[in-house]
Formats: sequence, structure tokens, C-alpha cells
Amino acid sequence: MKFKEIKPILIRLFRDYVKKHLRKIFFALILSIIVAVCTASIAWLLDPAVKKIFIEKNTTLSWVIPILIVLAFSGKGLSLYIARLTIIKVGAAINGEVNKQITDNIIKTDIHTLDNRHSGKYISNVMYDAGQIQNLVSTSVLSLMKDGFSVIALVGVMFYQNWKLALFAMLMMPLAGGLAKSLGKRIGKAVGQAGEASGVLVTFISEMFKGSRMIRIYQKEDHVKSEANRVINDVIDKNVKTASVLIRAAPLMETLTGIMIAGFIAFSGKLIAAGELEVNNFFSFLAAMMMAYQPIRSLATLNLSVYQGVTAFKRISKIIDKEIKIKEDKNLPRLTVKDSNITFNKVCFQYMTADKLTIKDISFSIDGGTMAAFVGHSGAGKSTILNLLPRFYDPQDGQIRIDGQDTSKVRLSSLRKNLSLVSQDIILFDDTIKNNIAYARENATQKEIEKACDFAAASEFIEKMPNKFETTIGENGVRLSGGQKQRISIARAILKESPIILLDEATSSLDADSEEIVQNAIINLTKNKTTLVIAHRLSTIHNANKIFVMKNGEIINSGNHEFLIENCNEYKSLYQKQLK
Repeated sequence: MKFKEIKPILIRLFRDYVKKHLRKIFFALILSIIVAVCTASIAWLLDPAVKKIFIEKNTTLSWVIPILIVLAFSGKGLSLYIARLTIIKVGAAINGEVNKQITDNIIKTDIHTLDNRHSGKYISNVMYDAGQIQNLVSTSVLSLMKDGFSVIALVGVMFYQNWKLALFAMLMMPLAGGLAKSLGKRIGKAVGQAGEASGVLVTFISEMFKGSRMIRIYQKEDHVKSEANRVINDVIDKNVKTASVLIRAAPLMETLTGIMIAGFIAFSGKLIAAGELEVNNFFSFLAAMMMAYQPIRSLATLNLSVYQGVTAFKRISKIIDKEIKIKEDKNLPRLTVKDSNITFNKVCFQYMTADKLTIKDISFSIDGGTMAAFVGHSGAGKSTILNLLPRFYDPQDGQIRIDGQDTSKVRLSSLRKNLSLVSQDIILFDDTIKNNIAYARENATQKEIEKACDFAAASEFIEKMPNKFETTIGENGVRLSGGQKQRISIARAILKESPIILLDEATSSLDADSEEIVQNAIINLTKNKTTLVIAHRLSTIHNANKIFVMKNGEIINSGNHEFLIENCNEYKSLYQKQLK
């Protein structure tokens, strides 16, 4: 990646995240200067130590200089500790900000975008990429300050002791820096590949969890195991490659260091013989040069963490910058629901991935307090109707109104407050039964929760649970049956007390006994409520006030059950097929 590509990313990273922490970074800068001064002092003190203690045998300075050296090391260590802690806190804060932005994007983005992006990739962004950005800030910034000032200070000591030796060392040091930079590029590439492989592994494991039942029923255990081994081996190979590149530097750098020191000793010997260099100057110079070795190497490989951080930020930016199409506008009026009348007026909608309209110029009205059902073959557009009402998506054309109010021109939160959804895809959390129900209304009392469960026909089985309402149900309610999950879902909807209920094939996956119990619960839920139903089993909607028959994204007929049996061949055909 060239600098002109990196530059705008670094500018944005600074503007959006680093800038607000400049005070802490400046503090770390001051501490880095102290570290550099202490480091240079240690090297410089070897000059009087050798001269005064070993050559002149000065007994007074024999304990003063060691104390000064101890103080220099202590000052360096303490300053470095505080500087590192400060920068680590800055990096962690930026990591948190990035993760919060990713989370906020997931919460606010439209459902269609989420449906078309795998959760494993989001997890990879949070776990890996945000960490790389933190490393870029915490490691690179500190290294630039600490190592940069240390090199400057140590080179100053070297020139102070002997300018000829310093020039000689300056000619040798770029070789080490150049080698480290070259290796840094290879390391950066290897680390990038390792990160991608780790992301694939996260995605694979996520899919394995979600598809555990399907894997077993289709007897794909061996296939999945083989694929898992392939993905894991790829991660191992990429990590080994990264490690091998890292350790490859050691023998090369050590050999080069040996050549540098050998040349330095030979040149120093000539200067000492010529009377241009004292032994005390030699040891001080040698210490400064050796101390400068590590920071120079660190600075030369700085491009590694920069490359990793910039690449990670590029990936995360695609999420952060994703346009939020459906936003909460607090300047809009709140939805006021009185009668709960619903109207669709010439509504058209097309999914981003579709090549044609999913629903075409649809118009209908539903009276408040009545039940309306939508039937039709798969792909007819039934679910889209239910997704448009709470604005999970927005139509490309037409208006959706509740009590005459355009849903796109009212506060989003006020719209969704008046809607409850019970779906065949039941969402439960790895928490207690009580908390899963109270998700609808956190301030609900125990009595209100129990009343909701009574109406949802859930109280009986809850009382039989080990800890009753405090029983933890596992991830997505794994410890509950399908019927029990659905009753928890209905209890949650009852507790919300919304005037409009959306039922998305709520009983399609239940057995006959569970369906009967859940249907009774649904009757309690929908009583005196405006209800929109998507029904797979037409027998469950006999009593609907109005049934809309859909085909290819259009409403081809509507009426009650008896009317449609007599006047709609599509409905009659669907009904007769289910009777068989």
C-alpha cells in the first residue's frame, strides 16, 4: 500500500478518533522525551565512570556515578511505564469508540443490509480489526515518540564522544534500518493474510453453530469436520508464515550487528592508536550505539503496524460509512394512534438484490380493531407487507398510513412503539424467562409479567421450570420446546400492549397440540387489536375480517373466507390443497 493511499486514511483516523485524545498523547510525548534523556544519560555516564573510577581510581565518584546510573534507569522505567499506560488507555478508548460505532450501525441499519452481510464478518471486524486499530495507535504512536527521541538523544551522545566514529556508525545504521524495513513489508503482508484467514474461521464457526441441526440431519459431520480442518490449517499456515518471517529477521540482524561492531572496534582501535579517542569515550560511544540499535530497528518496522492498522480501518470504514437509510428524525411529530386504521396507497417495493418489484402498486385498507390476513404462494410478497409497516424497509413509491398519518413522516420510535411482532423465527436471549418477557417493557412488575403469561398460556409450563421465572433458557431458548418459545414470544408481545399486532406464520412450525394452545394465546393477544396475519395454514384464518390473496407481488382479490371460496380460484386452490 502506497503512502498516497495511506495518507487520507491516517488523516481521517486522526480527525475522527485520535484528535480528541491529544492532551494525553502530549503528556506521553513529554514522558518519551524524559525516557530519551535518561537513556542518553546512561550511555554518557559510562564515560566518567570508566575515566574517574577505573583509570583515575576516584573513590568519591565510585559510588556517586552508580547512584546516578540507577536513578537514570529508574527514571527511564517509570516514565516509560506511565507513557505506555497512557497510550494504552488512548488505544483502548479508540477501540471502544470503533466497536460502539459498529454496534450502533448494526442497530440502526436496515434489515435488508443485515440480511445480506454475514454476522461472522461483523464479529471479525469487532474482534480483529478494531484490535489492529488499537495497536496502530498504542504501539505506533508510542514507538514513534519514544524511539524517535531516544535515537536523537543517543546519536547526540555519539557525536559528543567522537564525531568520526559517529559518522562511521551513521553509515552502518541504515543497513540495519533498510533490512528491518524490507522484512517489515513481508511481515505486513503475512499478518494481513493471517487476519483474513482468522475472519474466515470466525465466519465458519458462526455458520457451524447456526447450522448444527442441518449438519446432523443431512449427515454432513465428516464434510464439516474436513472443511473445519481445512480452514483451521489455513489459519495455522498463515500464522506460521507470519512467525517464520518474524524470526527470519533474527539471524540476519544479528549477523549485521556483528559486522557493525567488528567494523566499529577496528576503526576505534585506529583512532585510539592515533590518540584521537580515549578508552572511556569508546565505552560510552559503544553503549550509545548498542542502545540505539533496538529503537532504530523498531522505527524501521513501524510500517508493519501502520499497514495492519490502516488495512483494518479500511475494512471497518465500509461498515461505519454504510448509509443508514431508515433514520430516527427527532424533528418529526410522534405517531398518535387512536383507531389503528391502516392504509397502503399504491405502494411499490423492490429488494436491492432483486431484478423486479416484489410488490407492485398495492393499495388496501384495514379497519382498526379487525384482523386482516395475507395469503399466497411463497414469494408472493406477504412478508414484505409486514416488513414495510414497521419500516424495516421503506417503499420506493407510495404511502403507508396509520390513522391517516404517513409512517415515513413520524418519529420512527413512536411508530414501532405501537407495533408488536410475533414471528415463526422466534428470537430469545440467553437469559431468564422473566427478562426475555420483560424485554418488551423493562419497568414491568412481576405481577404484570405473570398476567401476560396467563394470557399467553405460558404460566403452566413456567411454573414447572427449575427456577420458574428465573430459569435461564439458553441461547435462543434452546432449553424450551417450539410451543414454549412461541408462548414466551406472545407473552412479550402482550406485555408491550401495542394497538397493532403483526403475526408472521406464528404457528407454522408447531405440532397440532402446541398450535391449539398458541392459537388460544394469539386470540388473547389480538383481542380488540388491529392484526395483520401471514398464514401458512389457511384453517387458522377462517375468522379473519378480511383476507388478501396475493400473487406475484399483487393483490388479486380480497374478502372473507366464504366470499373467496366462491369467487377466487387462487384462494380456493390453496385451501383445497391443504385439505388434502
